[in-house]
Amino acid sequence: MNRADAAPGKLRIIGGSLRGSKIEIPDVPGLRPTPDRVRETLFNWLTPVIPGARCLDLFAGTGALGIEALSRGAAAVDFVETDAQLAQLLRANLLRLKQAAQVQRADAGRFLAESNAAYDIVFLDPPFAARLWTPIAQALLEHERIAAGGWLYVEAPADDVPELPSDFSLHRESRAGAVRYALFRRSAKL
Repeated sequence: MNRADAAPGKLRIIGGSLRGSKIEIPDVPGLRPTPDRVRETLFNWLTPVIPGARCLDLFAGTGALGIEALSRGAAAVDFVETDAQLAQLLRANLLRLKQAAQVQRADAGRFLAESNAAYDIVFLDPPFAARLWTPIAQALLEHERIAAGGWLYVEAPADDVPELPSDFSLHRESRAGAVRYALFRRSAKL
């Protein structure tokens, strides 16, 4: 399925306690909800570590990744989204699904600088044109927002491999159409 074909409409949660639940996808330019098959693969990779994990969904958009994490047993998810319409819709979807989670309407870089939390899993899927993978990954380390041994999920164009700091080592990767998605692990040594 082409990402552009997914919006607007509904997206379904594919696993866990919320399996089959729908979340709204508004018609917002540039919104690229992570497709079902990519989320299914990602969460298969994360199965051993998602229960009880503290997660951060940066550039949350619809919140599909964070909601999927909650559905599969994550202890907590913080969502960060700059767009007011998307942040409000995400809050409404979480309320309807009876999920307690924080939705911050903030710039991702500013959130990382001002937060005091460290996360076990971070979902990083920024607008592709902004090319924020490297600076955000650096900010995660600089501000200690990703735990030692923590996981970083990255979505990027298939032909553009982001350069991440050497603290992150590639664990698994795949492609779906024009998108490359990868799971990295932060070094356990600080």
